[in-house]
Amino acid sequence: MSQIPPPPARPPRTEGSRIAALRERVTSLPKPYLIGGALVLGLGGVYVGSLTVGGDTVAPGTTVLGVEIGDMTPEAAEDRLAEELAARLKEPLRVRVGPADEAAAGQDQNQDQDQDQDQQEQGSGAEDAGAGVHEVDPVAAGLALDFEQTVDQAERPGPLARLFGADGGELEPVVTVDRGKATATLNTLAEESGTELVEGDIVFKDGRPEAVEPRGGTTLDVENSVDVLRGGYLVTPAGDAVELPVAEAQPRTDAAEVRRAMSEFAEPAMSGPVELTAGDTRISLSPATIGAHLSMEPDDGGALEPVLDGAGLAADEAVAAAVEEAATEPVNAVLGLDGDAVTVVEDGRPGVRVDTEGLGDAVLPLLTRGGAERTGEVATEEVEPELSADNLDELGITEKMSSFTVHFDPAPYRSTNIGRAAELINGSLVKPGEVWSFNETVGERTAENGFVEGVIILDDRYQKAQGGGVSAVATTMFNAVFFAGVKPVEYGAHSFYIERYPEGREATVAWGHLDNRWENDSGNSVYIQASATDSSVTISFLGTRKYDEVESVTGPRTKVVEPQTRVNTDEECVPQPPLEGFDVSVDRVFRNDGAEVKRETYKTHYTPRDEVVCEPEGSEEGAGRPDPAADENIAEASETAGAGGG
Repeated sequence: MSQIPPPPARPPRTEGSRIAALRERVTSLPKPYLIGGALVLGLGGVYVGSLTVGGDTVAPGTTVLGVEIGDMTPEAAEDRLAEELAARLKEPLRVRVGPADEAAAGQDQNQDQDQDQDQQEQGSGAEDAGAGVHEVDPVAAGLALDFEQTVDQAERPGPLARLFGADGGELEPVVTVDRGKATATLNTLAEESGTELVEGDIVFKDGRPEAVEPRGGTTLDVENSVDVLRGGYLVTPAGDAVELPVAEAQPRTDAAEVRRAMSEFAEPAMSGPVELTAGDTRISLSPATIGAHLSMEPDDGGALEPVLDGAGLAADEAVAAAVEEAATEPVNAVLGLDGDAVTVVEDGRPGVRVDTEGLGDAVLPLLTRGGAERTGEVATEEVEPELSADNLDELGITEKMSSFTVHFDPAPYRSTNIGRAAELINGSLVKPGEVWSFNETVGERTAENGFVEGVIILDDRYQKAQGGGVSAVATTMFNAVFFAGVKPVEYGAHSFYIERYPEGREATVAWGHLDNRWENDSGNSVYIQASATDSSVTISFLGTRKYDEVESVTGPRTKVVEPQTRVNTDEECVPQPPLEGFDVSVDRVFRNDGAEVKRETYKTHYTPRDEVVCEPEGSEEGAGRPDPAADENIAEASETAGAGGG
């Protein structure tokens, strides 16, 4: 088979030959084609050039509230608006509550009610500016111009549109609102504008009923006014006001209902006193007393119904005094001892309490009655005593826990003050976990509380003051606590030692400064027996022993300091014999079944008792020296500012 030879190779094309071929083709085109191509190339050049000039800019002639922002980038336009409109954005916005005629009528009505009051600045930042017109602070109301959204509305014409003269125009401002701030501002405005709705009512003054005539009113429609306020901001012409919508309201309780309630209830209710009986006690309630706690409240249909505040009536001074007179306090049983066994000397007695919670229910039905029928009973209930023969075992008061006696030389002030303190303490019942307080139980040592002036220790020396001598009772109480095995909470020893008391195991009290308190941690109730004679005071604890035995072990005196002698020229000086100062420790040992189960140590520091020589001006030398034998007659103290403790 014969082979077909390949075609001859083409000569290679050079750059010059390509340019020549292109020239040949162009020159062979018709002349109209050549003109059109040139025009296209020219317009393309213009387009590319306009891109470098126009870019993303706002159309020429664009304005916002009269401010020119054309041919500016959006960022520059926003800056221009913020600068040029800064003052205008803060200008008060004039608003009118309701249509002009209604607003003027409402203002006239308010002025008639308050014509004696001076015009004052409104709390919402609004102020009267013509009939029914107010001014609102737009910043306080949360109104603001959104610069970005406003500028985003502007046309940004393309190159050809710019080439053929496309322009912008006036843009509507985009306003935002903080609804919370706007609502708060409008709520305040609502309180200061419109006409107040008055419901028909009856009030009681000084035992007489007074009718309140009903009247319709208008109030600002706050919810719908928020958007109206936003819509009027920045676009309302100067001198005009944004008209805010109002809501009209009519009273639920009309005049006819007021007349009915007046004749059927209010007038009969105030026609005379109401008499109540509580046991054997009569309680009289005057119309003025009842009316002070009586009101008329509308139901869902507007009908007026009486409401009597029973709690308020019971707390009224006139009523509370009568209720207190009708009540009797329960009396706890009086206990004694037969050896170490507890006996009931006198059983407890129940008291009577008036049920004041039902006072309103007892009185209200009587108010529409007349004459003798305006009488009723108020419930009472019996109140059991805390302590009686029936609950001794339940309380755990079965035996003597401890008893302690302090002896003293007779003196009128001692007998009075010690006896009075023992009287106030006797019969105290301390439940498990409770803390007993000397100062709370005995009270302030004043003449009104039955105490007289006596000798106390103040500023490390004897002085005279009200209540002197009751430290003998405080020391007796401390030792009763000590040997009963219960827990001391607060106590303090005298600043210097008094010989008649056990050293390191004695206490004093000072009203407002130092108390004698202990906690009942025995697990059962504790009954306190306290009695006094002209020369002694005894306190016994009755309950259930937690320990078989509590022993006191006193250590030796240490850090002994000798006293000094001081001369006092005061007219009220009290001579004072000397006694050394020292430290001492006392161990409290607890035993059960003969074995020690616990030990506590009480440390006490006593300052030296300096000798005080009284030498008032003009007295003979040595006349004011204390008689050591007289120490027993004055060595009592109830209060001290410098008491030490362990």
